[in-house]
This record gives sequence, C-alpha cells and structure tokens, in this order.
Amino acid sequence: MRIQELLVPELQHEVMLTEKFLKRIPEDKLGWKPHNKSMSLLELGNHLAEIPGWITGAMEMEEMNMDSYESPKLKSVEELIATLKKNASEAQESLKKEDSEYQKNWKMIVGGETVMDMPRIEVLRTMVLNQLPHHRAQMGVYFRLLDIPVPSTYGPSADEN
Repeated sequence: MRIQELLVPELQHEVMLTEKFLKRIPEDKLGWKPHNKSMSLLELGNHLAEIPGWITGAMEMEEMNMDSYESPKLKSVEELIATLKKNASEAQESLKKEDSEYQKNWKMIVGGETVMDMPRIEVLRTMVLNQLPHHRAQMGVYFRLLDIPVPSTYGPSADEN
C-alpha cells in the first residue's frame, strides 16, 4: 500500500471531525477564552482551520522559514469552515506523491536556526496530523466550560449518546 493511500483517508476523516467542532462554535462566543494565557475560541478555530495547509507546505516546500509566518485572522464560523475545506482539498492533492517524496527531509527555520529537520512522513504524522485531535480536544474543553454539547469523535461523547 502506498503512503498516500493511508494518509488521504485519515486526513478526510480528521477534517470531517474538525468541521463538526467548528460548526458548534457560537458566533457570540468567538472572543471567549478560559484563561488569559489561552487562545480565544476564534483563535483556536483559526488554528484548526489552518492545520491542513501545513500538509501542503510540508509536501510542496523543502523548508519553511517561520520568521514571516502569520496565523490566519478569520472572523466567522463560516470563514473557518470554508478555510478548513479549502486547505484540506489542497492538502489532499499535495499528498498524491510517490512514497520516495515522503522520505525527503523537510526543515523548519526560526531566527536563522533550523528547529526541525526530519523526513516529511515524520513531519506529517507527528507534527501536523496529530495537531487536529489535540486542538479539537482543547476545543472540547472550551465547549464543556461553555455548556456547549461536545461532538462525538472516535466514539460517542457524553453529549451524544
């Protein structure tokens, strides 16, 4: 089995789950955050919507200089969902490569220093795809604190039995 045959369905599944979460964000709570050091609900949604774009970056570039990176500044749930879908579609296309492309190293550079240098497959598995469930779980905590039903993900949630 080719690597893309494993990663494309995983990406599709993770994006479908992420969209369920984004759809639950109430427009009147976009600025809410549980702590001063936390991201707001909107910032967290922006982050979730952008993550599939990291796949495209890892697959289409040999390195990324983070010095000029800016996170998205989307303003509504509708924009979050549209961006998630656009980024996921582009990511899915970028994954359609020969297995040898996944073995090539990818670098992340910050302040002129290489902070990450590893094969693309490792970047995708450890640093990108795992970000989606991690931050969805974070959003689930936000939802619980706001008394918003938490969507089911890999099984039923306490709110969707």
